[in-house]
Formats: sequence, structure tokens, C-alpha cells
Amino acid sequence: MKLKKVLLGIDVLNYEDFVDIDINKIEFDSRKIEKGDVFFCILGYNLDGHDYAEDAIKRGASVIVCEKELNFEDKEVVVIMVKDTRKALAICSSNYYGNPSNNLNIIGVTGTNGKTTSTYMLRTILQNAGYKVGIIGTIANYIGDEKIKSHRTTPESLELHKLFKRMSDKNVDYCIMEVSSHSLALDRVYGIKFNQGLFTNLTQDHLDFHKDFEDYFNSKFKLFKNSSKAVVNIDDKYGQKICKLLKENVYTYAIKNKADFIASNINMNSRETDFDLIYNGNIINIKLNIPGKYNVYNALGCIGSCINEGISIEKIVEGLKNINIPGRCEVVSKKYDLGFDIIVDYAHTPDGLENILLTAREFTKGRLISVFGCGGDRDNKKRPIMGKIGSEISDLCIITSDNPRTEPPMSIIQDIIKGISKDNYIVVENRKGAIRKALAMAKKNDTIVIAGKGHEDYQILNDKIIHFDEREIIDELVKELF
Repeated sequence: MKLKKVLLGIDVLNYEDFVDIDINKIEFDSRKIEKGDVFFCILGYNLDGHDYAEDAIKRGASVIVCEKELNFEDKEVVVIMVKDTRKALAICSSNYYGNPSNNLNIIGVTGTNGKTTSTYMLRTILQNAGYKVGIIGTIANYIGDEKIKSHRTTPESLELHKLFKRMSDKNVDYCIMEVSSHSLALDRVYGIKFNQGLFTNLTQDHLDFHKDFEDYFNSKFKLFKNSSKAVVNIDDKYGQKICKLLKENVYTYAIKNKADFIASNINMNSRETDFDLIYNGNIINIKLNIPGKYNVYNALGCIGSCINEGISIEKIVEGLKNINIPGRCEVVSKKYDLGFDIIVDYAHTPDGLENILLTAREFTKGRLISVFGCGGDRDNKKRPIMGKIGSEISDLCIITSDNPRTEPPMSIIQDIIKGISKDNYIVVENRKGAIRKALAMAKKNDTIVIAGKGHEDYQILNDKIIHFDEREIIDELVKELF
């Protein structure tokens, strides 16, 4: 492929020195460079790609794309200066793979909580309507039924357009994406045109990355600037702000406020939820096979998005009956006869923990026992907040380790305890031990909520990733204890 074709649409600052050549492929990781490749010097969160340009040349790079002045002894290398290498990488990645996103209907979902659940709901509805669907998100990436391991919620732009290319080649109709604030702030989705942007909510998270909450919101809002339509939760004050900023092509959903899509008469037990959808003067009963008021919000957003895509309400109703989301309010005790429920959930933010515990509280006849911790090397301001929430809503909290990464687990636990004023908690540092303690203590009609890891099948300890699947652990402990 000609370099000029890859750089189409890029504002090249040193165009007079530009030499068009044949290139092999494009990379932003110098370790992957081969002869004839283009290397993009990306300014990262911890590393600067400009520091690895010499290494890329030694490995065979024939072109360096940079935003800082670089001088090389090797005069054969072509140096392309641009204003922003991240944006340049996004556009060049699209060009390199033949602009595959143009062949897909792309729906982006953003918000602090509910992204994964919403993408799975959308996928199930659209598949039920006869479309081939791809997913890009936290649990895994999918091309139809083909599952591909996911390394981050939203991939870097080069990996993203490679996925779009694979989806386009496999005749995927819709790509449903979780769009993280990191990906928006770091321009991983720059230049992509979304059919729709779906906003779930905005609560505290990622303040270790964003300088403040306004910066967090502004990153999320980027999605809607690049979406033809927006579907927005206006029971959330930041959803209301999005509506005021956009003014047109906005469709709203709510439980408390007047909106285009409203849920009323919500009924729930430990296994399912049903509610009445009020839409366009009609009242339609909706059944979900998962509990939770917050899942009613997720369903409303997905209903709005699918109606915007021309999906019939009959197909939507049918699709919502059959959703399956790993690690999202997952009642793993369905296969046992224990007399109490065990729920595994990904909740790792204050709002997420509050939502799952309030949901469980509504249908729990006995005691509510929670097991949770907080991740290391992440926003430590949320730790005491989560401690307070867990203690206030649960009858008993078992504070434990999550993904401590490079922090001492007990240091994280002490931060959580700072927010607890009641004496209804115990500490069991070992997470498996904490789950065993909860199961051993549970009685008839109790509910155990194990929060924080959800679909994850690993723990991160220092620089090691160890296998840790809570479903397997629960299976093992049930056999041991009962």
C-alpha cells in the first residue's frame, strides 16, 4: 500500500519533504515493527512513543509519524510531522483497513455503569430481529458468534479498525460498542461516525485518570458529537446536560421524569423483572430475566435505540426475555438447592455497588451479606464511599481483596474501612476465604452478593495474573460445605 493512501485526510506539517513510498503495515508498538512498517509515536499515559523511534528504525521501520521534532542518522527513513499522532493513528488505521466502519451500523454505549449489560441487550434484540451483530467491550469481543478475547473495554484505534475490518468481511450488520471515557479522551474512536450514542449514567469512577468530574463528563460527551442520534437517561443530571448541549436528535428515557420512553409499574423478584413501557401513547409490558431497577434503565435505553433502528416492538419484547450477561447480577445459585441466593456482579464503583445491593435488598427476606473489595492502583477516593454503602445497605459486609495490583491488599482494605461507622463488617483478606465465610454463614432466605469481579476469571497480584473464577470457586465451596 502507498504511504500517501494511508495518510489520506491527515494534516501533514512537513508536506514539502513528503516522499511517497510503499509501506508494509502500521504500528504504534516498536516491538512489533517489521521491515517497511510505519511507526506512530504515541504520547501515552506513562510512556512516550517518541522515545522508541530509534528502536523502531533498528527493527526496520521506513516511516516515523511524530508530533515532536526528531533527528535520525538514518536519512533513508521518512519522517512525517503531524499535530496529533493519536488522531493521525485513528485516521490512518481506518485508511489502512479500507475504512471498514463505513460498512457497519455502529451504536456506541457510554456511561459509568450499564455499558456491558446494554450492549448484550442490544445484541440479543438485534439478533432476534435477524441481524448479524458484533460486540466490542469489557467481557469479550464478538463477530457474530465468534468470541475474541478482550484486553480493554475499547481497543486502541489500530486494533479497533482491524476488528471493524474482520466484522465487515464477515458481513456483520451492527457493531455494538462500549465506549469508555479513556477511549474518548485518548481519541481511540476519533473519526468514527456512530449511528447512535447511548448514555446510561455518570457517577464517580476513573478520577485517577480524569483531572476532575467535569473532565470525565466532557470525555463522555465526545461520543454524542459524533453520533447521528442520541438516546439519553434524563433521570441522570448529566443526561439532562447532554440534552441541553445537543438540543436535537435526542431521544430520552426515564422512570422518574417525563421522557420519550418511560417505565412504570416495576415488579421484581430475585430471578426476573417486569414493567410497563409507556411509549408513543402505548403501554407495553416488558419482561426481563434478570432483576434490578437499574436493569430497567438499561432496557429503556436499548428499547429507544432499537426503535430508532426500525426494530419492531414485538421483536424488542421477545429479545429482552432472553438476555444473558455474564457477571451482571448473575444469580449463580439457580443450579443449587441451598435455600439462599448467591449473586455475582461486576459492581466496582460506589453507584454500581449501591445499585446491586439495593436490588438485592428489595427481594431478600432474610439477611443481605455482601462480599467486596476495591482494586489497587485505581481511584482511591471511592474506597471509603464503597465501605459506607456496603455497610449501610448490607446486614453484614465481608471486606476482602479484589485486584490489588501493586498495592498491599490490607492497605486497600483499611481505606475501605475508613468509610464504615457501623460494626456489621468483618475482614477476610483472602477473597476465596471471604466467599467461604459468606457461604458458611448464610441461612435460609439470605442473599449473598459477591461484588467487584463479575465476569473476570483472574486476579491481578503485583505483576502476576492468576486464575480466579468465582463461579468455579462457588461450585467448589458448595460441594465442600453442603
